[in-house]
Amino acid sequence: MHDDDGDDGYFGEKIADTYDESTEGMYAPDVVDPAVDLLAELAGDGPALELGIGTGRIALPLAGRGIPVHGIDMSRAMVARLRAKPGGDAIGVTVGDFATTRVTGSFSVAYLVFNTIMNLTTQDAQVACFRNAADHLRPGGCFVIEVGVPDLRRLPPGQNAVPFDISPTRWAFDTYDVATQSQSSNYVTIIDGRAEHWSIPFRYVWPAELDLMARLAGLRLRDRWENWRRDPFTSESGGHVSVWEKPA
Repeated sequence: MHDDDGDDGYFGEKIADTYDESTEGMYAPDVVDPAVDLLAELAGDGPALELGIGTGRIALPLAGRGIPVHGIDMSRAMVARLRAKPGGDAIGVTVGDFATTRVTGSFSVAYLVFNTIMNLTTQDAQVACFRNAADHLRPGGCFVIEVGVPDLRRLPPGQNAVPFDISPTRWAFDTYDVATQSQSSNYVTIIDGRAEHWSIPFRYVWPAELDLMARLAGLRLRDRWENWRRDPFTSESGGHVSVWEKPA
């Protein structure tokens, strides 16, 4: 991932062109509002840093609450969609790998939403991301991640794929390698009688592993909920929103 060679990674022009439509459900008020409520509460009167800002699904309404927002994203195509939206040109964005790219200033809250921590496909990169977030935080500031819990209980012995969307024109499934924690989301779409395949690699990560990454970065767990509505996190939760704090 580089910030100077035009590499948009797996979120280039083709994906960016339909990204908002393909994730339409994530823009519903009952999804967005609780996230923005929590992030605005943690930001207080300070600025917020979004790692993987994308097309601004969270950044734009957060900025609408009066919170100064800066973003980091390697995809120029996704950032161009953000810029084209009302208010998008007022949000500062630095193009680069959010695991290592530094920006000027310090922040009350840094955050990663919608499983984006898994776009970093090595443990080293995920550890670096925590350190990068911590380095950007003010004392007392918080780092927030929204991510799913690996769904390995759906894998019977000998199987490494789990379907999550099957229709006459699209087949979508996740694959897992439990030895390396490698994961990929795969999409097969039928267009004009021809199949097109698209795949994105991930590295799934456990809540306890994230807590260790936070400790390596000098952060401590403050809260963990099942979702942005702050429901309790349990052994049956399919995801979590976790908040780590930088000691004052």
